[in-house]
Amino acid sequence: MTVSRRRFLAIAASFAATPALAQRHAWIGRAFGAEVSIELHGPADVAGQALDDARALIVEVEGLFSLYDPTSDLAVLNASGTRRVPEHFVALVQIADRAHRLTDGLFDPTVQPLWRAIVDGTDIAEARAHIGWHQVAVQGNRITLGDGQALTFNGIAQGFATDLVSELLRARGFDRTLVNIGEHRGAGGPWRLGLIDPVHGMLANRTIENRAVATSSPMATPVGPSGHIVHPVQMPRWSTVSVEADTAAMADALSTGLVLADLETVKRVQAAPDVHRITLIDPDGNLTTV
Repeated sequence: MTVSRRRFLAIAASFAATPALAQRHAWIGRAFGAEVSIELHGPADVAGQALDDARALIVEVEGLFSLYDPTSDLAVLNASGTRRVPEHFVALVQIADRAHRLTDGLFDPTVQPLWRAIVDGTDIAEARAHIGWHQVAVQGNRITLGDGQALTFNGIAQGFATDLVSELLRARGFDRTLVNIGEHRGAGGPWRLGLIDPVHGMLANRTIENRAVATSSPMATPVGPSGHIVHPVQMPRWSTVSVEADTAAMADALSTGLVLADLETVKRVQAAPDVHRITLIDPDGNLTTV
């Protein structure tokens, strides 16, 4: 398997099949700039249409949150400062707000100007002045940004898409599925995954049943001295953070924010009712499970 971007969960072993298990169906493609996959178990006469609908949903979600498509809802919002957005966009913003509060602001989608300044070599101090989730106003389906602000949902959109596809398949009657759109969510199980750090390699295996797991590693994409996960004040503390939670969106957002967190903050976040195990890998390759 080729490890790319910040995604460092490799499927080490799939569903433990038995002779009575329904037929396996799988699809592999690309979305959000990376390889994605769906595996489901069920009758062939309904699996094909379900996979087609899942692919269409992935395209729809990517069209909402892409930073590279100037016609996406996110790109238009960043350019104009205000926009009425679809229901899925509002739902993601609400999840992002909760993750922001759970992490004491370490997860902050308003860091896009800072990320852009680091990449372009422009004024970082000026970019920092525009960061602050509290400046984002949400009134119904209208979102208004603060002066000079721009959002990035790269730390949550993949997980959000993973959840939507998982829920679509469940609504179609599939109770054994593994959806990987940058983050993993498994229905049924057990699904066995390998935890890989970009520097230290595979360090652990994790088994999930009816839950999601997301992993963030700042140096997976070495932007500047500390990697692609940026914050106006805090530098990354961990080489890799993996979060298991009820939903992939929350696991995605928390794993992004917690690479910046101290151990006490991690323990507090893990106590949330929809958060399960959190795995931390420090710069020396030492593994801690909370």
